[in-house]
Amino acid sequence: MEILIPIGTVITLLGLATLMWCIYRVAKARKSSLEDEQLRLILQSITPINLAALFLSVLGLIIVIVGITLS
Repeated sequence: MEILIPIGTVITLLGLATLMWCIYRVAKARKSSLEDEQLRLILQSITPINLAALFLSVLGLIIVIVGITLS
């Protein structure tokens, strides 16, 4: 069960990297001179990716905790 710790760590880091990408995309969209409707469309397209990244991060942390508990 010790294999769960590195697997959970990789999943968590993947989720965090995706979150950083979402933050970068939103910051880039806000800096550009887009109209409100275009900015809203970009933000709406990033929201599901952001939620999936949060889910991955939480899932990875849960896997790490289970791996530590079972070790």
